[in-house]
Amino acid sequence: MIKKLMTGGAIVALSAGAAMAEFSITILHTNDFHARFEPISRFDSGCGEEDNLAGKCFGGSARLLTAIETAKARTDNWLLVDGGDQFQGTLFYQFYKGKAAAEMMNKMGYDAMTVGNHEFDDGPEVLRDFTAAVEFPILMSNADISGEPLLSDAIQKSVVIEKGGEKIGLIGLTPQDTDELASPGPNVIFTDPVGAVQSEVDKLTEMGVNKIVVLSHSGYVVDQRVAEGTTGVDVIVGGHSNTHLSNVDDRAAGPYPTMVGETAIVQAYAYGKYLGELKVVFDDEGVISSATGEPITMDRFVSEDADTKARVAELAVPLEEIRSMVVASAASMIEGDRSVCRVEECPMGNLIADAMLERVKDQGIQIAFANSGGIRASIDGGDVTMGEVMTVLPFQNTLSTFQTTGQVIIDALENGVSQVEEVAGRFPQVAGMTFTWDSAAEPGSRIVEVTVGGAPIDPAATYGVVTNNYVRNGGDGYKMFSSEAMNAYDFGPDLADVLAEHMAAIAPASPMIEGRITKK
Repeated sequence: MIKKLMTGGAIVALSAGAAMAEFSITILHTNDFHARFEPISRFDSGCGEEDNLAGKCFGGSARLLTAIETAKARTDNWLLVDGGDQFQGTLFYQFYKGKAAAEMMNKMGYDAMTVGNHEFDDGPEVLRDFTAAVEFPILMSNADISGEPLLSDAIQKSVVIEKGGEKIGLIGLTPQDTDELASPGPNVIFTDPVGAVQSEVDKLTEMGVNKIVVLSHSGYVVDQRVAEGTTGVDVIVGGHSNTHLSNVDDRAAGPYPTMVGETAIVQAYAYGKYLGELKVVFDDEGVISSATGEPITMDRFVSEDADTKARVAELAVPLEEIRSMVVASAASMIEGDRSVCRVEECPMGNLIADAMLERVKDQGIQIAFANSGGIRASIDGGDVTMGEVMTVLPFQNTLSTFQTTGQVIIDALENGVSQVEEVAGRFPQVAGMTFTWDSAAEPGSRIVEVTVGGAPIDPAATYGVVTNNYVRNGGDGYKMFSSEAMNAYDFGPDLADVLAEHMAAIAPASPMIEGRITKK
């Protein structure tokens, strides 16, 4: 009989009988890299070479390659995987799409990755090109792609690879609401993750595979639900929620690994700031006897691989003229971190919403909506370059204006606060209006009070709204803006340009928390 005990970040198996042969493997993992091929600052935005040489920067492909090679050398048996969202986030993606990511991942020797929602940002075409360029399988179990000819033969639900003479089953997951988060097109149908994973586990088990790893771009909360709702899953390598797990950092969201039953869940924050390193020991029956580890911080103590650094610099040459241009200034750091902007009013959200409203207020527009999922970084105080602005707003969204009723706006706010517990990107940042919401109420009935221009909103009245084209067309669950919009125009200027021009006009920018959003 085997007893399972949780101790710190590990589970320990104690057997009354003689010990069986054990199998050990180190799982190295990344997630939500978002085209951060160059080093980043502590605010997850750009970090210049002067600061890099001074030891103030993190991440970058050159450090990540060194850390991966060093970690591989520490073990006889390793698996290198990615939890999705290699795409989107900097000018590198906008210029090269998935080509730079494919090149770097091939160089680092990845074994597999799952599809993140941002892999669909430019439709199936760009994802297809990426799958053709990489030298490892791309996985996604919870989607029917049989009707999409560009992907039907390019992505697998699961795969079996051999490591150290043992078969390892790998299963992919992507967010079930990817059709709301990105642009997969009408031919990709997403399904519930629990049933999809269990179906693949059953197939792998029938094939004699008893060591199963799920690569899940679904978020920390969903990963725990998958672990609870399935049998046979040993490890879940997560992504999507940018969750920092650790046994030594008291700011972490949970232990590394987080154990749910016999399943070890890990995630390594985002942007290449950490390399996850989990050592797993299996008994002869494929049951985990221990799972231990800690993410490795990609800081100044990790040297940069010279060849990789030179290649990234070469790739950056076409981008330099655009991003080095100083376009504005900031009085101090402008907070845009997802952990803040996705749950409450934040300075970057106010700045962006103000910029949107200022641009179109002479068109009869009264309200600005900015989805926090579109806000990708903070900005340091001092000079602000176009590259920094585009890191904050990397998606090349355009301004959209329309008219709609007060009731639709209330419905939109209900959608915006419906997934705060999951730190979802639909949380709204606003201008021209205020709202109060009740976190204790059920989703769909959380909005308590709304004012527009200082007066209570009239559900029957018509208001002018500005947002971005992604939200206006139903992204992040804002389907009411797609179906109920009147006189919609989706082809305004690029949102990054709008923000840059607004910051220049008010320089130095110093947005504040103003009580636009109140939690009851």
